[in-house]
Amino acid sequence: TWKWVVGPMFLYLCERLVRFWRSQQKVVITKVVIHPFKTIELQMMKKGFKMEVGQYIFVKCPAVSRLEWHPFTLTSAPEEDYFSIHVRIVGDWTEALFNACGCDKQEFQEAWKLPKIAVDGPFGTASEDVFSYETVMLVGAGIGVTPFASVLKSVWYKYCHDATNLKLKKIYFYWLCRDTHAFEWFADLLQSLETQMQERNNAEFLSYNIYLTGWDETQATHFAVHHEEEKDVITGLKQKTLYGRPNWENEFKTIAGKHPGSRIGVFLCGPEGLADTLNKQSISNSEADPRGVHFIFNKENF
Repeated sequence: TWKWVVGPMFLYLCERLVRFWRSQQKVVITKVVIHPFKTIELQMMKKGFKMEVGQYIFVKCPAVSRLEWHPFTLTSAPEEDYFSIHVRIVGDWTEALFNACGCDKQEFQEAWKLPKIAVDGPFGTASEDVFSYETVMLVGAGIGVTPFASVLKSVWYKYCHDATNLKLKKIYFYWLCRDTHAFEWFADLLQSLETQMQERNNAEFLSYNIYLTGWDETQATHFAVHHEEEKDVITGLKQKTLYGRPNWENEFKTIAGKHPGSRIGVFLCGPEGLADTLNKQSISNSEADPRGVHFIFNKENF
C-alpha cells in the first residue's frame, strides 16, 4: 500500500510548498475603488504574476484573519499592468476587509496604510478557451458575471490592437440577475464597450441581453412606461433590460441559423440547474453532420 501512497503524497506536499511560497510573495495594493452598493475593487501588483482571462485567485488578509483564504475571480484583463478583484460586502470577512482598506472613512487613505494582502494563484477555468472559437455564447448568472468582465476587457484590448488576427468574430452575451444594482460596476463596463464599439462602427461584434429575474409588478409597470426611451432606465444601456428568463431553445436555434457550419463555444458561470439546461440545449441543437453547426459547452459552477 505504501508504494501507492508515497507518490501522491509527495506530489501533494510539493504542491502545498509551491502554494506556500507563492503566498509569501509581496503584493502591493495600488488602488482601491469604491463602487455602489458596498462593492470594492482592489487593484494589485505582484512580481511575476501572469494571468489569463476568467481565472481566479485565493486572497488572505492577515489584518482580518491569519488563516482564512477566500477565492475571487479576476476582473482585470491580461493586457492591463495590474490585476484586480471585485469584492461585494456580504459577510464578516468582507466587512472587515472593507474597513481595513479605509473604505468606511470619508478622508483619502494613504497607500502605506492599506493592509497587507497574500495572493495564491492564479488558477485556470474553462473561460480561458474563449478565444478558440469564432462565435461564443457567454452566460453569467448573478455573481457569475465576474469572469466575463475579464473576458470582455481582453477581447476589447485584442480587438483594438489587431482585429484582423483575432479569431473571435461574434459574442452573444447573456446576463441573468435578480438585481442589476448589486453589479453596477459591470453595467458601467458594458456601457463603455458599447460606446467604443459604436465609435468604431462595429456595434454588431457584441450582442448582449440582460434579464432581470427578480422583478415585481411595480418594476414591470415602470419598465413599460419608459420602454420607448433611447436608453434603458435601469442600466443606462441602449439594449433594453428584459424581464423573466430566456427561452434558451429559441436562442440556440436563432444563433445556429445565423452561423451554419460553425463550432460555437457556450461558456457558463452559474448554478448547476442552468448548466444542465444549457448542456441539453447544446447537444440537441448540434447537428450529426460534422460539417454542421456544433455547440461546445463549457462551465464553471459556484
